[in-house]
Amino acid sequence: MYDIVCSLVIYKNDRKQVLDAIDSFLNTDLKVKLVLIDNSPTNNLADIKIDPRVKYIHNPSNPGYGTSHNIGINKYSDISKYHLILNPDVYYSKGVIEDIIFFMEKDKSIGLVMPKVLYPNGEIQYLAKLLPNPFVFFARRFLPFSKIKKRISDKFELRFSDYNKIMEVPYLSGCFMVFSSEALKTINGFDEKIFMHMEDLDISRRCYNAGFKTLFYPYQVVYHDHIYKTFLTFNNLKMYFTSAFYYFNKWGWFIDRDRKRINKLTIEKIKLAKK
Repeated sequence: MYDIVCSLVIYKNDRKQVLDAIDSFLNTDLKVKLVLIDNSPTNNLADIKIDPRVKYIHNPSNPGYGTSHNIGINKYSDISKYHLILNPDVYYSKGVIEDIIFFMEKDKSIGLVMPKVLYPNGEIQYLAKLLPNPFVFFARRFLPFSKIKKRISDKFELRFSDYNKIMEVPYLSGCFMVFSSEALKTINGFDEKIFMHMEDLDISRRCYNAGFKTLFYPYQVVYHDHIYKTFLTFNNLKMYFTSAFYYFNKWGWFIDRDRKRINKLTIEKIKLAKK
């Protein structure tokens, strides 16, 4: 039985960046396994880390981000207590995983945890969020910068919380997600109809709806060397819209009573905790 398994999906990523992510995870005394799923056309990164704890899988058909993570989830969820979804542009110090697991062990109802996420310069990334309605989702991407856009983003990203206390939120970023294997088995992993961009929103919401706690945990920090790539190419923009339309068709566009109820409850809990 592994303490934790990590799945790491890559596609033509920078070698050093991927190696930093791998070394971050392997820098532990826990019993771990890392599943490196390489969706690149070539297997140039097959030798990136020769270590018995690393399982390299070349997957050039590139079926999508969530589908690829499901390879690791399906293979190891029965023999691991926890599962880390890790982006190749994330790195962190020894002790982060150990502390998160210790925290989760104290409450078996916790299904998902995301720590505080910073840019390499120390600036915080506001990645604990409410469930978006279509207006919020598209306004944040396409409205020019204004007081209205800032007000929309600030509420959606829960900035009023100050990000200094544990919060139960329905949407956590897919760059670093620690799941209990029980939660992943209950919700059947990622929705494989989402190729990329909305898979973290969908899986966070399903975990929350299944009765598991989905928590922001500010007492550990990881670094996310993130660059917005959504609009750099036509294909990325197309994937963005395709996944957004799929998500709202699945959960509801402007009529989504659960979204309204969950967001209201989330805000109420955070405000109560601040008093």
